[in-house]
Amino acid sequence: MDFLNSFINSNYGEKILYSFIVIFIIYILKKINEKLIIEKIKEPKYKYYWNKTTNYLLVIIGFLAVGRIWFVGFQSLSTFLGLFSAGLAIALKELITNFAGWIYIISKKPFEIGDRIEIGNFSGDVIDISILNFTILEIGNWVNADQSTGRIIHIPNGIIFNQNLANYTKDFRYIWNEIPVLVTFNSNWKKAKEILLNIAIEHSEHLSKEAEEKLKKAAAKYMIYYKKLTPIVYTNVEDSGILLTIRYLCHPRKRRGTAHEIWESILDEFSKHNDIDFAFPSQTIYLESPKDSL
Repeated sequence: MDFLNSFINSNYGEKILYSFIVIFIIYILKKINEKLIIEKIKEPKYKYYWNKTTNYLLVIIGFLAVGRIWFVGFQSLSTFLGLFSAGLAIALKELITNFAGWIYIISKKPFEIGDRIEIGNFSGDVIDISILNFTILEIGNWVNADQSTGRIIHIPNGIIFNQNLANYTKDFRYIWNEIPVLVTFNSNWKKAKEILLNIAIEHSEHLSKEAEEKLKKAAAKYMIYYKKLTPIVYTNVEDSGILLTIRYLCHPRKRRGTAHEIWESILDEFSKHNDIDFAFPSQTIYLESPKDSL
């Protein structure tokens, strides 16, 4: 008991005691914030941002308070942050890289929460950004046409410095999609091409004017130039038939839905014309008769 009292009354004992008091106060403030403020916020987006911001603020305050208790030289914010950063740089290289990635993400905003991105081997919708990593709801992989797999993937922020990043939804906010339709050589391909173009216009023409406005804004920031934003059908010849490829603009999250609607329209329209048939890979085999072999 005497040892415990002497330890508490010693310099180290006081520092440990005060440190626990600071941590306890931070914990109480966090609980008060959750009960009195966060639970009353109805909008999920605002609730998320408020929770993240207050948690970061409390952690920083806790570090500053504990640092001033343990280190006499920490009498100013700049001194504390300088020494603290130097120590972390030596011992925690990966964590520092991820923290630097977080600073880059929140300042340069290559992506934000809600954006659909592809970075390295990962694709998905960004659902969280924290100090050390960001989280995406995965798309693609074993699921076709950019549909969600349901998997949540946590990716270190440092990846932003060494992997290429594609943002589906930032600035221009549209992507080009193509649907290949193969018809036989005997088909009336010109009629088929006209039908396909009309279907593409019906399903995506309204996006062209929206895209033009977005393109004007994006062109002020990036060297983006398109001569044509309206749907088009390209013609090519394949081994098994004539390939007609529909190219049209769509929202990134509606790629599969628009393809579904367009294909149903194609099937309906082609069924009305006897001179248009879908092509498929085929082989022609010639058999010699016994007489021909003599």
